[in-house]
Amino acid sequence: MSLVDVELEPLQELRPHADRARRLHAVDRSAPRRQPRLAYALTAVVGAGVIVAAQLGLSILTAQSTYELASVQHEHQQLTLDRQELADEVTGMSSPQYLAANAAALGMVIDSTPSYLRLSDASIIGAGEAASSVSTVNVAGGNAAANALIANEPLVTDRDATIGDMAPAVDVPDTVTQAPPLEGGLPTPNTH
Repeated sequence: MSLVDVELEPLQELRPHADRARRLHAVDRSAPRRQPRLAYALTAVVGAGVIVAAQLGLSILTAQSTYELASVQHEHQQLTLDRQELADEVTGMSSPQYLAANAAALGMVIDSTPSYLRLSDASIIGAGEAASSVSTVNVAGGNAAANALIANEPLVTDRDATIGDMAPAVDVPDTVTQAPPLEGGLPTPNTH
């Protein structure tokens, strides 16, 4: 079915009916005014108050958690620094200089002709004699490189002694008055 085939009914004009008379008259008194609904007003005010209180509470909790987070981050950073400091102490105490100084303080010596025990047949390889009371390597002689991590660490046998106390003092002049003279330029090896 198409729109062309639809039969349209004639449009009726709307005219005011002449038989109907207008009934207009003056109002004796105004209609009673409706009372405002107090419940709706109270609900709106209480709802706004609850929203403001919830927003304030959330703001306070957010600020408080931000301060707690900053405190925990500061504590984590301090613990990381403490862990690094303890790791440096462990590294210094496991260094060969500290172990050798403690061994010397306990009376251990390094022998120039060491002896070894072969476990397969329990035989001794080497001189097999006891070491002398003098060590072939002098730990306190200053022949080792200085280690700042253990310079002030106390030794195992004497808590008042340190590796810095064991090293002999080296006389170093405070100032050099003049440079040594160079005759003929810098010294170089003769290659021809």
